[in-house]
Amino acid sequence: MPDNDRDLKSRPDPDALLALAEQGRRGKLTVFLGAAPGVGKTYAMLTRARRLKEEGGDIVIGLVETHGRSETAALLEGLEVLPRRQVLHNGRTLHEFDLDAALARRPRVILVDELAHTNFGESRHPKRYQDIEELVDAGIDVWTALNIQHLESLSDVVAQIAGVPVRERVPDTVLNRADDVLLVDLPPAELIERLKEGKVYLPDSAKRAADRFFRLGNLTALRELALRRTADRVDDQMVDYLRQNAIEGPWGAAERLLVCIGPDSLSEKVVRTASRLASGLNADWLVVSVERADGEAESGAAMRQLDETFRLAEQLGAETRRIIGNDFVEEILKLARREHATQIVIGTRRHRFPLRLLRRSLPDALAAQAAGIAIHLVTDGSAPAAKPAARRRSTLPEGWGRGVAIAAGAAAAATALGLLIEQFVVLQNISLLFLLAVLVSATYAGYVAAIAAALISVLAYNFCFIEPVGTFTVAEPHEVFALFVFLAAAILAGGLASRVREQAKTARRRAAATQALYDFSRKLSGTANAEDVLWAAVTQIQATLRRNAALLLPEDGDVRLMAAWPPDTELGLTDTMAARWAFEKKEAAGNGTGTLPNSPFQFRPLMSPHGVVGVFGFLQGDKPLEINEERALAAILDQTAIAVDRARLSREILDQAAQLEGEKFLAALLSSISHDLRTPLATITGAVTSLRQLGERMPEESRDDLLKSIEEESGRLTRFVANLLDMTRIEAGTVNAKRDWVDVADVVHSAVERARKYFPGRVFETSIAPDLPLIRGDSVLLGQVIFNLLDNANRFGGDEPVSVYGRREEDEIVLSVTDLGKGIAAADLDHVFDKFFRKGKPDGRSLGTGLGLSISKGFVEAMDGRIKAESPAMKRRGTRISMRFPAAEAAIVEKERG
Repeated sequence: MPDNDRDLKSRPDPDALLALAEQGRRGKLTVFLGAAPGVGKTYAMLTRARRLKEEGGDIVIGLVETHGRSETAALLEGLEVLPRRQVLHNGRTLHEFDLDAALARRPRVILVDELAHTNFGESRHPKRYQDIEELVDAGIDVWTALNIQHLESLSDVVAQIAGVPVRERVPDTVLNRADDVLLVDLPPAELIERLKEGKVYLPDSAKRAADRFFRLGNLTALRELALRRTADRVDDQMVDYLRQNAIEGPWGAAERLLVCIGPDSLSEKVVRTASRLASGLNADWLVVSVERADGEAESGAAMRQLDETFRLAEQLGAETRRIIGNDFVEEILKLARREHATQIVIGTRRHRFPLRLLRRSLPDALAAQAAGIAIHLVTDGSAPAAKPAARRRSTLPEGWGRGVAIAAGAAAAATALGLLIEQFVVLQNISLLFLLAVLVSATYAGYVAAIAAALISVLAYNFCFIEPVGTFTVAEPHEVFALFVFLAAAILAGGLASRVREQAKTARRRAAATQALYDFSRKLSGTANAEDVLWAAVTQIQATLRRNAALLLPEDGDVRLMAAWPPDTELGLTDTMAARWAFEKKEAAGNGTGTLPNSPFQFRPLMSPHGVVGVFGFLQGDKPLEINEERALAAILDQTAIAVDRARLSREILDQAAQLEGEKFLAALLSSISHDLRTPLATITGAVTSLRQLGERMPEESRDDLLKSIEEESGRLTRFVANLLDMTRIEAGTVNAKRDWVDVADVVHSAVERARKYFPGRVFETSIAPDLPLIRGDSVLLGQVIFNLLDNANRFGGDEPVSVYGRREEDEIVLSVTDLGKGIAAADLDHVFDKFFRKGKPDGRSLGTGLGLSISKGFVEAMDGRIKAESPAMKRRGTRISMRFPAAEAAIVEKERG
């Protein structure tokens, strides 16, 4: 064997290791399994609990039912017992297991008896096994007891054996997920003896149990079921151990079952049989139903029965799927080969002799074409005539009376028209009028109306148009033959017309559903805001289901109602708990589910590729969703989940972009500060050091130069700090520009004089048009803007003079600062007003903080102005920064000043 193959075989199975890791995060479930009540499950569980308690283990009794057995009750002494929760049910006070108290106590091990028990009152879960699952998920080890007859897959077998229906059932998946299954066995003869001695039930109950259930044959059969199920469980554990430890085992290729069901009563038996078969083979199984693509959907009752069968299959651990197709055999075999199924399980009924001759059943067709795939048939065990009346009633659709009335009216109209025509001309093919009546009936009222119209038309045609007229007697043999041919043609044509009608109705219904989903998807595709997505979803769902709808999103570690229709919909405490459960457990909760069913709402998680993004709830009421409503709801929820996830990702991208921009801003700020603080501080430090060290020995002219440089660099630092403060105000949105009347000429002259003082080596020229109107603004901010522009021109404008112009253009005042420096590249014109954008001098040196122009833009916009950079300004070089402000009318100024 090659080394690579040897290495692969020596590696543990990854799926087995993942399952083992998952078990490590949960508590351990131990099930004490028995064939019948009284075998000693609770006694064995308590005996083991006492041993653990003596060893110092943290063990608590959550709930134990002694059923009056004194030896069992004695074992409770010395063990911590949680108080039970009181529940009022039908006027009686019952004592139930307190799940919340157990979670609060959080022991290492807890005993909860009677796994199949049904909870009463306002319980979080309707079944006790769901309470136990929550305890296990919380990391608490649970010991519990179960009788074999309560397993869901065996309930029909037990009912046949014992003749008593099993009301309380536990899904097989609960037992399959148990970490340990301990069989508590007792021979049937000894169990019957214990029953007679009153050690199982009280005397009155014991007598009834002995007559009905505790018979030797029943107990022997139940014991065999318990032994077989435990043996299967041990075999599964052995295989898991071998795979987890990379030990080559004797197992062969895995089996996979494909189970076919439909909307009939036999499907439930098929599912239970397939579950037992899959358990015995340790095989995966897939339950599938095929719906015709060109046919009308089944009745509501049939589809509800199909939904219940699917839920049963999911409880038993199956994967479920619905497919659409016209050729059932082709679709089933195609799916079987795609899923690598080794066996097909399907139900079959015994048909009457004529039906077996006329058509081949679906199981027969599958057996003829399923090459290489085994076919497992499940029979109903009933005689062909067991339910003839029910079957006839089931084929009679709703509204048949209206259809018959339409058929009678159409046949009557055809008869009257034929009699009228015969008054003028005798036609040999007058029967075509009745064929038209059949087609009209089929088109407007369906197949029942078509058959009724065909029968009525034959009678009317015979009575009114075939000799002898006025009787139902047919004189000529060829007329008899024509009559039967007409009847066959009418029924066939009516059937075809009815089928076309049903297909058209189905096509219209599906087209409407598809159009609604298309419109909804288009609405979502143009919506990036999560709130808009939620409101679009609830309105669409409410319009589709005609029920109250609510959508909740996670916020601060909880789920909060974000959108609902009607908008005044409110959720109670139970509703909120169900929504929280659906979000945390990723499963449906609320009405119609196994968790908090007392809530009027049913909540479902919104699943996306990145996990649960929210919770959807709708008012369930007494009427469950139809299959078409389920499909529409599933499609809407899938699109909603994707849209909500997309909105969340968009928000995260924006947040990350803002964070990145902030980091860039901080880096640029630190770089600018480090450069612009270091240079003037170094100059000041050097000048001060020279003055202190040389003092009077330094020439007076040199001292004046050093003092002047200190003054200039101090002013530079002052302007730098002022720019930082101004930028902070702009970023925070706290720039409150005054709305005074401002004389632009005065502000320009003041700013130019200030610049001449700061930059004595630079020539500044001004050209202000006379009689410029006033503007609304802040003279201080406008002066700071002009000074910043002059500072920028001084830095990058070369040695040429800097010019300031002011003029009026229509209803605007235009101010511009122009230099004749190197200019700004066209690609940089859109960025010169960005923070920390700095234009280098021709020699490559970078000066300034890059805040001056950005501050100028903020101030100008605060005064309702606009600012723009142009380059080259003139003579094919230089830069012009121009500002535009609304000009005030003189009359308005005089009126306000007066």
